[in-house]
Amino acid sequence: MTKKFAIGIDLGGTHVRVAIVSRDGDVVKKIKEPTSEEILDSIFRSVSSLFSDEVAGIGLGIAGLIDREGSNVLISPNIPSIKGLDLVSEVKGRFRVPVFIENDANVAAFGENWVGAGKEFSSFFLFTLGTGIGGGIIQDKELLNVAAEVGHMTINANGNKCHCGNSGCLESYASANAILLKVVAALEEGRESMLTEICSGNFYKITPEDIYRAALDGDIFSREILKDAGKYLGIGVANVINLMSPDAIIFTGGLTGAWDIYIQEAIKEASKRAFKELFDKVKIVPSLLRDDAGIIGSAGLVFHSESFEALSQ
Repeated sequence: MTKKFAIGIDLGGTHVRVAIVSRDGDVVKKIKEPTSEEILDSIFRSVSSLFSDEVAGIGLGIAGLIDREGSNVLISPNIPSIKGLDLVSEVKGRFRVPVFIENDANVAAFGENWVGAGKEFSSFFLFTLGTGIGGGIIQDKELLNVAAEVGHMTINANGNKCHCGNSGCLESYASANAILLKVVAALEEGRESMLTEICSGNFYKITPEDIYRAALDGDIFSREILKDAGKYLGIGVANVINLMSPDAIIFTGGLTGAWDIYIQEAIKEASKRAFKELFDKVKIVPSLLRDDAGIIGSAGLVFHSESFEALSQ
C-alpha cells in the first residue's frame, strides 16, 4: 500500500496538536488538546484516531532541548514532565513506523521553509511566540542543526528569573507567560484596567487575546503591557539580525495575533538597535502556516527522511 501521509505532532507548553498531513504539506485532519501531565496518553490517543496503513511515519516537534542521537528530551522548561523521556522509542513501540524528533520551533521553521512563508528566502530566522519563545534557523534552504533557543538569550543581566533557571531571558519578558504574569501582578496591586471587568475579577482567567482586545478598545494599561513586551522582543530581534543577517525574520505563534501593537513595537525597537545596513535588507513577515507550522514541519521530517525516500523507490 502506498504511504501517502505522515502524522505531525506539535507538543507545546499549552497545547498538543496532532495532524495527518499529505506529501504536499496539506493538513487533512487535526486534533488539538490542552497539554497535561499525561503526555504519552494524550499523544497515543490522538495518533490512534488518525493512524492508518497509509501513514509512512510520525514526526515529533517538542518544546525543549532535544538529544537527537539519544532521541530523548534533555530539558523542557515549559513541560517539565517530559524531561529525560525517550518519546521516539515510546511512540515507535506503539505504532511500528519510523519516528523522528526535533525542537518545536525548528520544525515550524522547517514547515515554513517547505510550504510556507520561507519558500522565497534562502535564509531566515523564525520566532515562535506563544507560552514561551523559540527559534528556528534556515540557512541556504536547510534547517541548521543547532538549538536556536532564542527565548533563553539573556537580555537583562540581572533580570527576571526564568523557568530554565537563568535570569533575564527574552522569554521572561516577551512571551505570553511573561505578559500574563505582569498583568496579574499589576491588577492585584490595584492597577485600573478594563481587564478587571472582562475577567469578572478573576485575574487568572485573563488570556493574551483579552489583553489585545482591551488594548484595541482603548485600555491604556493593556497597550502599555503589549508595547513593553514588544520592546523586549525587538531587542532579541536586533540581536539576531546583527548576528545572522538573515534574508527574513518570520513570526509565528499565538502572540502574532497582536501584530499591530506587540509586533510593530518589536519592529520599531529592532530598527533602533540593529545595524541599519542589516535591518534595511531584512523582510519581517508573519507565518503563512500559522498554528499549523509545527505539525506540518513535524510531518515534513518524515517525508524528507532517508527512510521515506527508500520506501518510495
